[in-house]
Amino acid sequence: MNRICLKNKVIAITGSTGGLGQALCLELAKKGALLALMDIDSEKINLQASELGGLALEVDVTNLNSIELAMAKVNKHFGKIDIIIANAGITKIAPMVSSSEKDFSRVIDINLNGAWRTFKAALPYISDSSGYMAAICSMASFVHCPLQASYSASKAGLHAVCNSVRMEVKHLGVGIGSYHPTFFPSPLMDGVTSDPVGNKLWGGNKEGPWKMITIEEVISDIITGIEERAELVVIPKRKTLVAKASGFFRRYIERRGFKGSEIEEAISLSQRS
Repeated sequence: MNRICLKNKVIAITGSTGGLGQALCLELAKKGALLALMDIDSEKINLQASELGGLALEVDVTNLNSIELAMAKVNKHFGKIDIIIANAGITKIAPMVSSSEKDFSRVIDINLNGAWRTFKAALPYISDSSGYMAAICSMASFVHCPLQASYSASKAGLHAVCNSVRMEVKHLGVGIGSYHPTFFPSPLMDGVTSDPVGNKLWGGNKEGPWKMITIEEVISDIITGIEERAELVVIPKRKTLVAKASGFFRRYIERRGFKGSEIEEAISLSQRS
């Protein structure tokens, strides 16, 4: 498969200062990409821009106008936008019994609605360049863990958005890809592994189906996917069958992924914290 060269490609990425965002931006900069760094933390993105080069933009993905203004600035600054990476995301571990509507809605609004807003705001410019839009989803798009209803729903929904919108924009020469990494080291995962509830559910992510992979593997596969304008990237590749036959694997996950009373114990822990 032919790969596009990322040198001098204008790439806008949301959530650029997070763990995955920082590592991804560093590799994109090494490839010679022209970066538009977008995050809600202005201090962090300005520091990031000073280190990597590129344009720093304070963006709130829960506000469409904020993203539209940012995309217009990127287009004015660079004269085009070639690639969009919707990367902003959060998580929340809690059972329905003790979850608030506010917490549930916030995860959906950032992870799912935020990516939709990012694509919508970028589409006029991406259409002009026959470019590519990537959404950082998760294996949670296919494997739905207990105490993660909001996160699983957001990532499954985002995968569906990619599949739906891809058909709408194909005639414009626009490509859309969804990216689904399993667990990997990041500040977000630090919060999970330091949480007694997360440790109870996933055993510290040290072995079995929940074992973490390296962030280097995640970044390498994302870069390759972007260069190939891939439609679906599962990381690691060996879990692609799980993604493509998620219904078949659901029973296995329910029976083998969570042993004994782990779910009940995790719920009890969450209610005490």
